[in-house]
Amino acid sequence: VDVESKLDAMTNAAELKWRNSIVDLMKLVGLDASYENRKELATELGDNDYSGKAEENIWLHKQVMNKLAAAGGKVPAGLKD
Repeated sequence: VDVESKLDAMTNAAELKWRNSIVDLMKLVGLDASYENRKELATELGDNDYSGKAEENIWLHKQVMNKLAAAGGKVPAGLKD
């Protein structure tokens, strides 16, 4: 599955900066992008001290992309770690 093409084809993809923003990525796929939900996601992915800083959100976005790739999705190298 070509993850980038799938996400690009979704409604509102052109208006969102999903390639760089975990908040926009979550919104694009219909998830609540609130701080609480991002904190829970970060904890699930290994960051137990998530505070919502930009660096943490960048890390979180890359971890989600890494998980998609690990599950068999085709993810461009620039979107992963």
